[in-house]
Amino acid sequence: MSNMTDKKEVKVVYKKSIFSRFLTGLTWAVAVVALAILVFLVGFILIRGIGNLSLDLFSPVYTSDNVSLVPALWNTLLMTVMALVIAGPLGIFAAIFLVEYANNKSKAVGLIRITAETLSGIPSIVYGLFGMLFFSTALGWGYSVLSGAFTMSIMILPLIMRTAEEALLSVPVSYREGSFGLGAGKLRTIFRIVLPSAVPGISSGVILAIGRVVGETAALLYTAGSVADYAGPMNSGRTLAIHMYVLSNEGLHIDKAYATAVVLLVLVFVINALSSAVAKKIAKG
Repeated sequence: MSNMTDKKEVKVVYKKSIFSRFLTGLTWAVAVVALAILVFLVGFILIRGIGNLSLDLFSPVYTSDNVSLVPALWNTLLMTVMALVIAGPLGIFAAIFLVEYANNKSKAVGLIRITAETLSGIPSIVYGLFGMLFFSTALGWGYSVLSGAFTMSIMILPLIMRTAEEALLSVPVSYREGSFGLGAGKLRTIFRIVLPSAVPGISSGVILAIGRVVGETAALLYTAGSVADYAGPMNSGRTLAIHMYVLSNEGLHIDKAYATAVVLLVLVFVINALSSAVAKKIAKG
């Protein structure tokens, strides 16, 4: 009996080993495919775009001849900063409330989480329609960077809130208990102990939010417009993504559209690198 039992256990372990190897191989295969797709897309854009970069494309004044991207670059940075200033504090403080103060078993907390997940799945064109009807029309802001920034802040708010919540939940309870044991209050513990420990996780959500703002077109076409000029908060202006879309849609400057895509990739890389560096510096204290 004991020999039969041992043989059965060996077979079970052997089957588990085969299944584990299969899953490991499948995971590596999927990772390689994803990496290959990323390399292909980036390489294709770089090959098609780098050769079309020119000084005219970086002229400080936009004309129909040089189709300069500098005004669109300024508008992109302005839009990103304004959207993060609006959505960042709201998302982080909402996450602090859910993790540190709210009762996880209450219906209100469950409703907030379901609402955030639902907002994450709404198509961007719906956000654009809402922004146009509410911010541009009802509030009278018209086609402006401010309308676009508020629309984008609604889009990225669930993303920032959920990633910040997960980052706060990942902070060990012992950190809080040690702070309380030393006589620190709730608020001081949150801002001096918990938040600095959660900064790397929060920064990942902010980086994803930046990528969504920089790459958005549909929602901003309805709210910020597509004027090819430097824009203030109450003026219409196109971002780099919209600039690239307009150029490719016209069909007259496809080469400049690829060049704009290269600049857009570099901009996203630089912003992500700066965000990661700032997050590491804050985490080290």
